[in-house]
Amino acid sequence: MDDIIKLTSKVFRRRGFVPCCHGRPSQCRVFILTQLTGLILVEANSDSCFVLQQEDDEMLVTQSTSADVLQPMEAVAQAETATTFESKPVVDPWILHWKIKNFSKAKKHSSAIFHSGGYKWQVLISLNSVRHLSMYLKVADAANLPYGWSICSQFSLAVIDQINRKYTVRHETHHKFNARASNRGFQFFMALCKLKERGKGYIVNDTVIVEAEVAVKAVYDSKTETGYVGLKEMRVTRYMNSLFQTLYHIPYFRKVVYNIPGTEIDTLSRSVPLALQSLFYKVQHGCSSVAMKNLITSFVFMQHDALQFNRVLCEKLEDKMKGTIVEGRIRELFEGRYTKLDDRSAINESFFGLRLDVKGCQDVYASFDKYVEPERFEGDSKDSAAQCERQDARKGVRFIDFPPVLQLQLEGFEYNGWGSGTVKINDRYKCPMELDLDQGNRKYLSREADIGVRNVYTLYSVLVYSDGVHCGPYYAFIRPTLSDQWYKFHDEQVTKEDMNWDLEEQYGGEEKTNSGFNNTLFKLTNYSNPNMLVYVREGDKEKIFCNMDETNVAKHIRKRFEKEDEEKKQKKKEKADYHLSSIKKVVRDEDLSERTSKDIGFDLVDHNQGSSFYIGNQIPSITFKVYSKCLHCISGSLASRDNALLS
Repeated sequence: MDDIIKLTSKVFRRRGFVPCCHGRPSQCRVFILTQLTGLILVEANSDSCFVLQQEDDEMLVTQSTSADVLQPMEAVAQAETATTFESKPVVDPWILHWKIKNFSKAKKHSSAIFHSGGYKWQVLISLNSVRHLSMYLKVADAANLPYGWSICSQFSLAVIDQINRKYTVRHETHHKFNARASNRGFQFFMALCKLKERGKGYIVNDTVIVEAEVAVKAVYDSKTETGYVGLKEMRVTRYMNSLFQTLYHIPYFRKVVYNIPGTEIDTLSRSVPLALQSLFYKVQHGCSSVAMKNLITSFVFMQHDALQFNRVLCEKLEDKMKGTIVEGRIRELFEGRYTKLDDRSAINESFFGLRLDVKGCQDVYASFDKYVEPERFEGDSKDSAAQCERQDARKGVRFIDFPPVLQLQLEGFEYNGWGSGTVKINDRYKCPMELDLDQGNRKYLSREADIGVRNVYTLYSVLVYSDGVHCGPYYAFIRPTLSDQWYKFHDEQVTKEDMNWDLEEQYGGEEKTNSGFNNTLFKLTNYSNPNMLVYVREGDKEKIFCNMDETNVAKHIRKRFEKEDEEKKQKKKEKADYHLSSIKKVVRDEDLSERTSKDIGFDLVDHNQGSSFYIGNQIPSITFKVYSKCLHCISGSLASRDNALLS
């Protein structure tokens, strides 16, 4: 014990700490920090380090390792220099214990800044919502980090039950922090009714204890962490990255795309099927994020939403599939039929996807009720026929059959009557995990519908639009195998997500909250909203999520892309080796004599003639001279690069 105390005292003095026990190491328990603001308490018989920032808040910073008591203290005293996370190794998690006194007196709380992985962090708590406590982890010095910085961190946030620790509420996630997303957490971390529940120890004497565990990873690799790769962000892609990820992870669709025939003269920049095959092949076999440049250049873009774009894309694919074994396969996957009814007739039409209203609807079922609700025309809107007076009319829709893969585009924008274009509808809107379209005595279906088909669907993908300040506009939550594990595909990054919490935060909506000042009410807005939903019919899951392996990829596709990969690897190798060698021209005495004897031009030699060599930069000049003479003796022709390169 005394040895530890002596070592602690020695290190602290070296760093500018002054012991309060007047130099008696055996009684040393507390040191006063003279170089930084605050007090630090060191227990010689534990790994704990208490940092007292102010009277109301106590901060406990510990490192989850017992190797050395001094590690947390040395980390605090290090120079605070910002470096990019790629140069840092994976570090053990650091645990922050934060005791918040007088918790109910403020609506917002901010922890003191602590360090993990060489970066500054801070925990933020908000009670603006009348129903939930929100908690976030923030990069405290984001404004001072170099341009293009990013930090990948695995972290957990918890509210401790001070009576029985087994009831502690803890949520864990990981996030790639950057300048656009410098904080991450949980908007609905914990219901306030649960926080204040009697018999629980979340609040004791108006004190709350929060725990944060933060570990910084060297580099986040989506392929290693999840088994999937992302798509590179490009300004023109918008929702396309999320949509193509959704299409790719439907094995039946991918198998059809791989078997679309092509010709030798097709190019990636002119053929949509070939560009899509290339994209899918790279996503399937690649280890890093894939660019969509070829697919974008092969497609003529117009102003579409996700559903319109997918319809146009599939029509282009269907044109190439005519007369082949895969003709009509994509149409069978996404196309359904409905009947338009009125007082005089019934017209059957097909649909590629449905557009559902969000305004005034709380979930998908409410939107379907509104979609099939008969519309009555009266007054000037009355229907009329030739030689007949106008009369009241009713029009409605009933579905004959739904497709195996049902796409629902949510109408999340409406026209602003004040002349400023469209505005986003931010009403709270829920998406059921299971959608039963046979409910209500099959009220959505027409009499022609097959009663033998069960129209029960499972949620497969949610394409989200977010116009908040902390997230890019579009990303997707996808279940690639329809298991309980969801993945978030946000451009280059793919992460595993807990859908119970993360999907809840994508429903949008505004809540009336109390600011605490004169009971003034204001609204807290959630800016993330579902943009498109994709459901898969239960009875078709085995067909749609079929096995996919190399045998399902057409041979001409594999050969073409394998050849392209080899060419790219060779070019990459040449580019990497280019700085290691240089081109040198050799002119002989005979060349000089021939040039001067003819008195042609001003130059002593003809630079278009002579022998060229790729020579390693480390080769001495004398060695090269001897070597070049030997080559000229053997052959007067130009030596090839492979024969001339000296290693």
